[in-house]
Amino acid sequence: MKNVFILAEKAWAGSSVLYKWQKTLGNYIAVAGQDNSVKIFDRHGHKWTELNLPGRCVGMDWDKDGDILAVIAAKSSSIYLWVASVNKTSQIDSGMRDPMSFILWSKTGPLLAVGTVKGNLLIYNQQTSRKIPVLGKHTKKITCGCWSTENLLALGSDDNTLSISNHEGDTIRQTALRGEPAEMYFSVMKTDERSTQGENAVSVSVDKKRLILFDINNPENWSDLTFMSHYGSIVSYRWYGDGYILIGFSHGYFLVISTHITEMGMELYQAHNHKDCLNSVAVSPALNKAASCGDNKYTQAFKRDSTFILFICLHEKLKPCDSCCSIKIHELSELRDISNVVRLDDETKGETLIFSRLSEGYTEQFSLIASHLPPPGLDQLSWTDDGQLLAVSTQKGAVHVFLTKLPILGDSFGTRLAYLTSQLEVTVSNQVERESPVTIEVEVEPTFIAVGPYHVAVGMNNRAWFYEIVDQEPGFNKLKDIEYLGTIASMRLNSDYAAALFEGKVQLHMIEGRDLEEKKQMKLFPDDDRKGRILCHALTADFLYYSTDAGNVMCVLLEDWETVSSYSHSVGVRKVFPDLNGTRLVFIDDKSCGFLLSPANATDSCFELPNFSPTIKGVLWDNWHADRGVFVAYDDDKVYTYALHKTTIYGPRVLLVGSTALPFSQKPLLLHNGELTCQTASGKTNEVALSTHSFLKHSADTLTDSPPELSKQITQALVLKRFHEAFDLCKAAGSDTDWAELGKACLVHMEVELAIQVYRMSGNAGMVLSLQGIQGIENRNLLAGHLAMFLDDYNLAQDLYLSSNCPITALEMRRDLLHWDSALLLAKSLAENQIPFISKEYAIHLEFIGDYVNALAHYEKGMTHNNKEHDEACQAGIARMSIRMGDIRRGVSQAIQHPSRVLKKECGAILESMKQFSEAAQLYEKGQYYDKAASVYIRCKNWAKVGELLPNVSSPKIHLQYAKAKEADGKYKDAAQAYESAKDWDNVIRVQLEHLNNPEDAVRIVRETQSIDGAKMVARFFLRLNDYGSAIYFLVLSQCNDEAFQLAQQHGQMEVYADIIGSKATQEDYQSIALYFEGEKKHLQAGKFFRKCGQYSRALKHFLKCPNSDDNLAIEMAIETVGQAKDISLTNQLIDYLMGESDGMPKDAKYLFRLYMVLQQYREAARTAIIIAREEQCAGNYRNAHDVLFSMYRELQAQKIKIPAEMATNLMILHSYLLVKIYVKRGDHLKGARMLIRVSNNISKFPAHVVPLLTSAVIECHRAGLRNSAFSFAAMLMRPEYRNEIDLKYRKKIEAMVRRPDTSELEEETTPCPFCGFQLPQNELLCISCKNSLPYCIATGRHMLKEDWSVCPYCDFPALYSQFIQLLETETVCPMCSETLSDKEVKKISDCSRYLQPDEQDQ
Repeated sequence: MKNVFILAEKAWAGSSVLYKWQKTLGNYIAVAGQDNSVKIFDRHGHKWTELNLPGRCVGMDWDKDGDILAVIAAKSSSIYLWVASVNKTSQIDSGMRDPMSFILWSKTGPLLAVGTVKGNLLIYNQQTSRKIPVLGKHTKKITCGCWSTENLLALGSDDNTLSISNHEGDTIRQTALRGEPAEMYFSVMKTDERSTQGENAVSVSVDKKRLILFDINNPENWSDLTFMSHYGSIVSYRWYGDGYILIGFSHGYFLVISTHITEMGMELYQAHNHKDCLNSVAVSPALNKAASCGDNKYTQAFKRDSTFILFICLHEKLKPCDSCCSIKIHELSELRDISNVVRLDDETKGETLIFSRLSEGYTEQFSLIASHLPPPGLDQLSWTDDGQLLAVSTQKGAVHVFLTKLPILGDSFGTRLAYLTSQLEVTVSNQVERESPVTIEVEVEPTFIAVGPYHVAVGMNNRAWFYEIVDQEPGFNKLKDIEYLGTIASMRLNSDYAAALFEGKVQLHMIEGRDLEEKKQMKLFPDDDRKGRILCHALTADFLYYSTDAGNVMCVLLEDWETVSSYSHSVGVRKVFPDLNGTRLVFIDDKSCGFLLSPANATDSCFELPNFSPTIKGVLWDNWHADRGVFVAYDDDKVYTYALHKTTIYGPRVLLVGSTALPFSQKPLLLHNGELTCQTASGKTNEVALSTHSFLKHSADTLTDSPPELSKQITQALVLKRFHEAFDLCKAAGSDTDWAELGKACLVHMEVELAIQVYRMSGNAGMVLSLQGIQGIENRNLLAGHLAMFLDDYNLAQDLYLSSNCPITALEMRRDLLHWDSALLLAKSLAENQIPFISKEYAIHLEFIGDYVNALAHYEKGMTHNNKEHDEACQAGIARMSIRMGDIRRGVSQAIQHPSRVLKKECGAILESMKQFSEAAQLYEKGQYYDKAASVYIRCKNWAKVGELLPNVSSPKIHLQYAKAKEADGKYKDAAQAYESAKDWDNVIRVQLEHLNNPEDAVRIVRETQSIDGAKMVARFFLRLNDYGSAIYFLVLSQCNDEAFQLAQQHGQMEVYADIIGSKATQEDYQSIALYFEGEKKHLQAGKFFRKCGQYSRALKHFLKCPNSDDNLAIEMAIETVGQAKDISLTNQLIDYLMGESDGMPKDAKYLFRLYMVLQQYREAARTAIIIAREEQCAGNYRNAHDVLFSMYRELQAQKIKIPAEMATNLMILHSYLLVKIYVKRGDHLKGARMLIRVSNNISKFPAHVVPLLTSAVIECHRAGLRNSAFSFAAMLMRPEYRNEIDLKYRKKIEAMVRRPDTSELEEETTPCPFCGFQLPQNELLCISCKNSLPYCIATGRHMLKEDWSVCPYCDFPALYSQFIQLLETETVCPMCSETLSDKEVKKISDCSRYLQPDEQDQ
């Protein structure tokens, strides 16, 4: 709401005023004060005229059309009439001698009722100028009255009576009242049945405390309504709606009651609207609102029906004063519905609107500050009939007029808006381009607004004012105003032209230009009246569109003003809405159906809009660049979003995307990227986000929606062709179903590249490959056909293929899909040469499903007589089908003549199933399927044929059948051969033993086949021959162990039995054998089998009793026994034996080592291994010693036991010795010499080869240039104990080397310690800095380097990677573990920290 103007004349100051709005139009307000005049103002607050009276105005009223104002004055018997249309005043003598007190126009006719202070009445007919005086209607002053729609007149008087008269003044009824009447109205009381008698009741306020309702038709039926005393007296009341009365009370209460017969006087709603007093109430049926005004002393908030109501009043001055005033506005509709909330904002300075939610409706409150209302209070409220203006008078003589409803006038062009923000104010804005709004003060209250890129037009009736939008202040220039030939129904603008619609024609003219040019640049459409009346029009940058009542939609090119396109519709077209470019438009016809039309191809591209609401009022196209095919249709309640899918495999189509609720009383003006800009009734704009564009509210990185909501948003994006937004949503959180939906949409819209990305993301490799295969196709129909086929819409795919440049693809598709009938039909028109091939394929299909009759026909149609391979396939089909159809002779003949073996087999199978065995066997034999042929011959009992075929038969079953037949005939040799061919070994053995007496072959077969039953038969055979060893063997082979044992025991063959039974016996078998050998004093055998049955003590006892000749095997088995038993007593017993404590003869140390290893006593085993290695070393068996130490080293590592230092040192020295041989053989003298120096420095560990080793050291050191080392070792050889042992061929050279010493020495290279980095000689294995023993390279013997680390993949010993690779170029085994190794298996290790563990050896 907005304060429009204030009427405050000096002559009115200090007293209340009387005012009346012009009825119907509301263009004028007449105001009378204490200055003997009536001033008339227009609706903008401008004084229009003034009526001077002989006395103070005591009453005035407008006639029903608002054309005549009637005024009466005190001390005057004249009636003054002012005619608004001509602005003239006239005076009528009433003929009454007493002063006037009451005046009222009829609701329906030109009748004017005037009452006097003495109760007399005058009825004046303005149309006929007839006066009807009625004297004595009442005895005292007539104070109030009302007319009914039937021209009944009710009057109230100070004589406390109510009279009802007809339009002639005749009294129909007169009723005495119990007090003074105040306000009186005719209305309709609610009854159970709808009455057609019109206004049937009169209501009157009596003494301002009671409300009396009279039934006109039933005088005795009246209702006297009283109210609670704390409400105060009745100030005013109004009827509204369907029999409801709104009452205002002096103590500020606001009440709604019902007059229905069943709820008479029931309070439907009550609110304490004003704290101190309520002065007036008013109702606007047009707005369906009620207003109350009154005074408050302070701001008040109270709660009613669980809903807070807040009343705020601004005082007259900035500081508080004694009183302030407020107006409250209530929404009357849906009193009990609290689901809708009306939103309004503060609109002008000096006014505050507070909205509160009531249990029955809405309350709108505003308060007035100093510039609006002078103290102390408000007086009367009155609304114009259209509800646009609300006037409130004050008790100090001012009238304030507020704008309560603004006509919703607005227009848009592109993203620019123009809309009415006040009665004489138009605002132009472009929020999308972020332009500052421009406010244009117009000269008249417009009835239409049009906007273009650079201009705004407003107007009313037949006149329009044009304004240019400029960058300079104030933002616009008035260009001109134009009068047209008729009342303008609508106007449209573009950058250069204006088009006005009036009286069924459109006038097109330039907006700017001189008058002469403008006349030239003006044209009237249509140029022929016979083409119909124009109902609507629209203007784009290049085109003028208009439609007629004859159903024609015309498109005019503005460049030459010629019609370039036309479309004829079946009925009249009421509205057209082109898009921004004018390439498409939506039109609504007289049947309220919507259609989308492409004017460039009007005959083929007109689509009816689906689910188009008949209440649609307008259409807006989305101005966003990516949504050119999206538009909305709106009515009063909803906005429906549509999307044009122009390029799809189904062709162009329009889909309804969804609907969005439209806020109450708002008109959409602009659509941009899913956001709807609406004009409100308050003259502002409001942004409404379309629910169909909810996917735009979040970015893909900040999604918080649930999966169903996300799927809904993806679906919306797809329907709106927002594929990239849908792709981002799927990437963020899309399910497999969402990806599938996106992929399908891309195929439908022929977005092949995006579809490839989608299916690649979803992992559908097959679809990706298929799409890549068609990616380069340029023909749109061919591409669409492929996509339709991918979507399983084969009929559509066929239609598209046939309309493409490659129609044969339709045939190929049908063939691939096995749609043979369709394929044959297509082949007749596209490729007749393909009919035979399709017929053959169709026949194969028919044969598969069992339709042999049609299959035979198509096989015969498939014969080409020039394609051998194809014809052979058809002949094969004919043969099969002939047999199946019963023409066996033809089918067999065809099959025999056909070169295919497979055909013979197939036909044979068919004949066999038909029990035609002879023919079937014949075909099998011809096809060389001898097994099948023999089988069928057997069913015929044709053994002669079976015998002929038997050499070619591989089926054991057939051989078996033949063997049984031969055995029955007594031909045992043939039977045996047949049984053997059938691999029925038991029967072969049986025949060999029982009939042919051939045990050798029987034994051979048993040994080869391991047949249990055969073994039993052979055992029984040998038992009969007293060959017990063979019998035992075959009994064991037949798993008859008990029988074999008894037989061995009886005949002294237990050793044979024991050897035969092996590991297959049970514990009981082993125990029985052991007890037998124990009784026979065969200790080794007894111990062996006692160990197998788990009796370790007895086993050890027998092993230790074995004679010396069996020591080696017995001791080994004793060690294994103790290892399995894990019994300390048995262990000690065996150790005592090995140490010689039991017999005084110590055994070899190797047995003790093996015992410790078996017992997993690795430390003792290690000490023993060192001893053994030392013995081997002393004996000169250096490789054996190395292997013993290496295996023990690995075992200790596996058990995570520290390696003894002595073991590690000995292994290193022995390994250095082994490396000497490798490098001497390779000719690498330096590396060999370095290892020989290490070995020679530990020469005491090689006592068997001291002189050869020293000799080799001298020779290799001399060759490597280590002369000083060679001299020192040569001097050592000159010792007496070694000198004579030197090889003669080296002695002289060594003696000369000693006599003439050369102490030059090649300095050894230094490399960093892998632990601390200290530089050491590369063959030094002890760091003098960190005191750590250094790991050595198994390839060179040098200490390891961190940056050149590798290990053997088998023994895990370290090696320098570069040296190891070089060594493996000539060697094929690891020098440490002797496993076969290649350089490809060795990997360089970048992090060797796990190998660098200091103090790893046990010191």
